[in-house]
Amino acid sequence: MNRSRIAGAMTGFAVALFCPERPALAEGVILSITGRIEGESARFTRAELEAFEQHSLQTSTSVTDGVREFEGFLMRDLMAAVGATGDSVEALALNGYQIAIPIADFERFDVLGALSMDGARLSPRDKGPIWIVYPRDAHLELDDIRYDMRWVWQLQALDVR
Repeated sequence: MNRSRIAGAMTGFAVALFCPERPALAEGVILSITGRIEGESARFTRAELEAFEQHSLQTSTSVTDGVREFEGFLMRDLMAAVGATGDSVEALALNGYQIAIPIADFERFDVLGALSMDGARLSPRDKGPIWIVYPRDAHLELDDIRYDMRWVWQLQALDVR
């Protein structure tokens, strides 16, 4: 293992130790959902998320060059699957980024929980394992900083409120 990998592993270990608000995910689980849902919580592996109907979306982003193709599940399908009854979700990323997203966005737009970009599986090094992606090029109002802030990459948890 090279020095940068060791440093990265140690950083991840330190974050896990010193960030108690970061939910611990079980082996293979890449997304946990809590809050106003059926049951106490829901946990999903990549395979379980890939079992949802998959959709493709071509759009530009504020952090990549050109138009990219994303593939994944619709966030509204995920919310229906867990029986979400709230008005918003608090999205939490692996890097600690957190933001509230109105669930109405998921009904109004075809917002993806992207698992791949340009045919390549997303990993934590390239904004994965899940990246919330809006159909930015299909709706002029989505080309706005308020929506750009809702593009959560490295998504690990949702709390329905």
